Amino acid sequence: MTTPIFPPEMHEAFAACYPHEPAKLTHRLLGHPLLTLDALADLAAALPAESIEYNPGALPIGIAPDAVPKAAISVQEAIREVDTAGCWVVLKRIEQVPAYAALLHDLLGELAEEVMPRTGPMLQMEAFVFVTAPGGVTPFHFDPEHNILLQLRGSKTMTLFPHVDEHVFPDEAQELFHLGQHHRNLSWQDEFAAYGKPITIQPGEAIHVPVKTPHWVQNGPEPSISLSITWRSEWSYAEADARAFNHLLRGLGMNPAAPAAYPSRNMAKSLAWRAFRKVRKSA
Repeated sequence: MTTPIFPPEMHEAFAACYPHEPAKLTHRLLGHPLLTLDALADLAAALPAESIEYNPGALPIGIAPDAVPKAAISVQEAIREVDTAGCWVVLKRIEQVPAYAALLHDLLGELAEEVMPRTGPMLQMEAFVFVTAPGGVTPFHFDPEHNILLQLRGSKTMTLFPHVDEHVFPDEAQELFHLGQHHRNLSWQDEFAAYGKPITIQPGEAIHVPVKTPHWVQNGPEPSISLSITWRSEWSYAEADARAFNHLLRGLGMNPAAPAAYPSRNMAKSLAWRAFRKVRKSA
């Protein structure tokens, strides 16, 4: 019988935090043959170009997407030589390769008992691998998915911020993101630092990152490999649709209330936005 990747204490901690609180978790994925540097370099060669992002590792916390400089070596070199290459590599949607799809479904299948009763079926299941040079920084940003980041090699510190803090994460930025008009990177101000909650993870540890929680990541003194397993839910889609509908209301001169936090479903605004989008598409 295959040993579960997530031990019992992880399930207890995950049940206590999901879906709205960040928390440190544990896993047993170390040494997996699909997650070595050589295997990941081969994975990079198998993925389409649009599923690969890699940049120099020494970036500021806040940086505009078009200001990020390009790396000078191939992504395969950047992965195999991560100890010295000084790069930050993301392999996106690795489930496009069948072996990695099976790994993702095994991992998420172990979490179904906690997830299903709260946010329903897992939708749009995706996985991302981060290979980061010593000291590399992932700038201040947010992601729209439910997310667990598993550390496989090296260490990193993720500093997370309250997603409901209008000062740190304006409603308008969220609305524009869901309309495809705002990048996931966010503007950084030094005074935000006081609101952050740093969580450091070592190999065998993980972080639950709630939907759209702003964060930035500082890699430790050794090269790092991390695996992010993500999914969407009908609840997260409804919140996104409600944000988009709020933008429509602002255009009419209104000042709409932000969507309510989980467990509220935000279905009225969500359904209104879906109806509006359908009418606009057919017009």
